[in-house]
Amino acid sequence: MRARAVMVLGTSSGAGKSWLTTALCRWYARQGLKVAPFKAQNMSNNARVVPGLEPSSIGEIGSAQYFQALAARAVPDVRMNPVLLKPEHDTASQVVVMGQVRRDYSTMPWRARSELLWPHAQEALHALMQGHDVVVMEGAGSPAEINLHEQDFVNMRSALAAQAACLLVTDIDRGGAFAHLYGTHQLLPERERALIRGFVLNRFRGDATLLAPGPQQLQALTGVPTLAVIPMQRHHGLPEEDGLYEAPSTASHSPSSSGICRIAIVAYPRISNLDEFQPLRNLPHVRLTWARQPRDLDGAHWVVLPGSKHTRADLAWLHEQGLASAIQSHAAQGRPVLGICGGLQMLGLSVEDPDGVEGLGQTDHASKHSPGSSTGLALLPLRTHFDTAKSLRITQARFKASASAEPSTLPSPWSAMHGLHVDGYEIHHGQTTWADHHKAPDAVVTDEHGQALGWQRGAVLGVYLHGLFESDAAMHALFGQQTRTLDSVFDGLADTVAHHFEPGALMALLNP
Repeated sequence: MRARAVMVLGTSSGAGKSWLTTALCRWYARQGLKVAPFKAQNMSNNARVVPGLEPSSIGEIGSAQYFQALAARAVPDVRMNPVLLKPEHDTASQVVVMGQVRRDYSTMPWRARSELLWPHAQEALHALMQGHDVVVMEGAGSPAEINLHEQDFVNMRSALAAQAACLLVTDIDRGGAFAHLYGTHQLLPERERALIRGFVLNRFRGDATLLAPGPQQLQALTGVPTLAVIPMQRHHGLPEEDGLYEAPSTASHSPSSSGICRIAIVAYPRISNLDEFQPLRNLPHVRLTWARQPRDLDGAHWVVLPGSKHTRADLAWLHEQGLASAIQSHAAQGRPVLGICGGLQMLGLSVEDPDGVEGLGQTDHASKHSPGSSTGLALLPLRTHFDTAKSLRITQARFKASASAEPSTLPSPWSAMHGLHVDGYEIHHGQTTWADHHKAPDAVVTDEHGQALGWQRGAVLGVYLHGLFESDAAMHALFGQQTRTLDSVFDGLADTVAHHFEPGALMALLNP
C-alpha cells in the first residue's frame, strides 16, 4: 500500500471526529500531498451525490466525507464512504453500498450484515491507499464499545487494515475527558492500543495551565502523549455531520430586529440533508430557528420544510404537533414557505406509497405507517408517488417566472431568483406530478433538459433541488450577501490544527 493512513477516533459520538478529520485533510493537502478521506461506514441522513465506480455512474456518500474530500482537494467518490446507513426509523436503515441502495442488506440482522459489508469497505480502503500519499480515516462513535467490538469494522478493524496512526479525540467541554481517554485506551486489545499515537483534547475553554498535571499523568499511565489541546470553535463554518446545530431558538418570539431575516426550519424526526443550511448560519443578518411546535413559527419571515428520510411519517408528525395548520396559516398570510425534496412532497395534495418503499414497509413504535397514502398540506397542486427507483442526480437548475405571472409580480423573495442558474443535486424516491386539471403545469424550476424540478403558488415554493443555499448567485439574490467560501472554511480549520498541535506532530504521524 502506497499511502500512509492517519485515523481519527473518538471517545464518543460528537467528540469532534468529523471536524478534525476535515481539518487534517486540508492540512496534509497543503503540504503538497495527495490526500483522500475514508470512513468505512457512516450512519447519517445527510448525503451527497458523487461519481460512482463505473464511468458516468453516480452514487451517494455521507456529507461529511464529501466535505472532507473537498478539503483534501480531491474529487469525492463512493470509495470514500463505501457503506452508508440512512435511518428510516428506530430499528431499520436503508443500506447504501458503494453508492447504491442494497435492499438485501437492509433487511438483514446487524451482526450478520457487518461481516458481509466489511469486504466492500476493505476493498475501497485498499484502492484509496494505492492511489494516494495520505488517507485520513474517520472512526464512528467509540472504538471501545465492547458489546459491538467483534462486528465493528468502522474503527479498529479498519485501523489495523491500514496500519493507521490513530488519534483519539475527546470533548473536554463535557467533563470527564481524562477518564474517557484512559478508559477507551484500556478497553482496546493490546495490538489495537499500539496504534494510538496521540490524544486530542477538543473544545477546551479556560486557562490551559490548569490542565497540568493531567496530560503528563495520562501519558505515564498509557505511554500516549497529548498532542493537541484545541479550543472551542464556535463559528468554524463547517456543517455539522448530524443532528441540529443548536437547541430551538427563542429569538423568534422576541420583537423583530431591524434587518434580520428570521427563518424557521421545521425539525421533524426524520429530517435529512441539514448540511445545506450551513451557509445561512454564516450570514450575519439571518437567524435560524428549529421549529418543533407551532409557537416556533411566531415571528418567522420564512418557513422551510427540509428533506426527510420518511416523508409520510414526518407529514403525520406535522399534523400531530399542530405544525401543519401553523404552516398553512403562515402561507395564507402571504409569507414565504420553501419545501425542499421531502418538504416539497409534503406541500402537495398527497403522498402515495402503495408498496411501502419508505421504511421497506416495516413498522415500529416510531413509524406507525404501513403502505398507503397520506394527505399533504395542500399548498401546491401536486401528487407524489413512491416507487423503488431512486433518483440520484447532479443537477443544473434554472429558475424562471411562473407561467401565470411576470417576474415583477412574483412574490418576494422568489422574484429575485428569476433567470438564475443553480448547481445542486437530487436524491429522492418519490416522483411528483402536477394535479390541477384546470390549469397547465406551472413549473418555475427546471433542469438542463427542461424537466420540472419545482413549482410555486403565491409565496409557496417547492423544489427537488438540494444545494440552493450553497449557490453564491442564489445567496446574493435572496439576501444581498455572500457567505464564506468552503476553501476559506477549510483553510481556517487547517490553521487551527497547525497552531494547536505540537510542532512536527502531524508529519511525524506519517512515519511508521
